[in-house]
Amino acid sequence: MTMRRAPHLVLLAAVTLAATGCSSLPGRPGPGPEVMRPDDVLDFNTHYAQNCSACHGAEGKGGASLALADPVYLAIADDATLHKVTADGVPHTTMAGYARSAGGMLTDRQIDVLVQGMRGWAKPDALQGATPPPYKADPPGDAQRGAEAYTTFCASCHGPAGKGGEKGSSIVDGSYLALVSDQYLRTIVICGRPELNAPDWQGNVQGRPMTAQEVSDVVAWLVAQRPQFPGQP
Repeated sequence: MTMRRAPHLVLLAAVTLAATGCSSLPGRPGPGPEVMRPDDVLDFNTHYAQNCSACHGAEGKGGASLALADPVYLAIADDATLHKVTADGVPHTTMAGYARSAGGMLTDRQIDVLVQGMRGWAKPDALQGATPPPYKADPPGDAQRGAEAYTTFCASCHGPAGKGGEKGSSIVDGSYLALVSDQYLRTIVICGRPELNAPDWQGNVQGRPMTAQEVSDVVAWLVAQRPQFPGQP
């Protein structure tokens, strides 16, 4: 004689079998962290390593390009400047734009994460009360005065004509000037390259920092050395 099972017991057994059977199916991923969507990644170190460190060095300490963690740079570049350069890049240079609106891969929120992370490198009173020249030139420089300012502040390292000396490389090389913007030249004159032992605006002549106008004039002189057709003999 066959005993008829209660319907609710049969249903419970089926559910239990399905649950245990599906968990061991071939190809089912094991327990572990979920893969995040690229848009949801908001970690500064991740984005900096993937997008910035190749040129600006680990932890912003400088590499092929300037050190983003340099306290002088962080003193003259405000958040709007950092955001614009990171998002849009610099036309006609090797600095690409990383925002999606500029053909990059990052969202506006991720650009903000990069800006906030870079700002976090700033150190209170790192300049000990010194006020560097402003990021932008106002008024513009004069190349003729710039030649005189160059002789005073730069020639001891880069040579009398800017073609290089014992302490510094050529800064009038046509290929170099073709790869950098006028603003980049100004930034380097103000900030120097501390990772390369190149002094900032107040370290060229002891006790004689460069004025904002002298910075503008030196930049104007450098711009005047840029060839119209770089790379031509």
